[in-house]
Amino acid sequence: MPKTLTKAASRTRRHKRVRGKISGTEARPRLAVFRSNRFISVQVINDDAGTTLVTAHGREFPGSLSVQAAAVGKAIAERAVAKGVKAVVFDRGGYSYAAQIKALADAARAGGLSF
Repeated sequence: MPKTLTKAASRTRRHKRVRGKISGTEARPRLAVFRSNRFISVQVINDDAGTTLVTAHGREFPGSLSVQAAAVGKAIAERAVAKGVKAVVFDRGGYSYAAQIKALADAARAGGLSF
């Protein structure tokens, strides 16, 4: 009988599978998303150099999770464009592309990032 995985373990497996296929470069860094119960945070990462270029966190923006996610998406886009990054690879972190993740991605695209 197969062992069932917890929700967190399933997300970790999905994230590892995705990370095996995508990676950030200097030309197209990785836009990595992390979501907790209270906040959402995003980093733009150059995996080749092992550096984080810009970051944004939900603590900076009050409001519900969806409002917070949209504000974080807008902020990360502004900060990335200011650093000269226009194209990224989207890493949703194993989370489903719905609700906060979709709001963040739409706001980042509206802010000038392409992925």
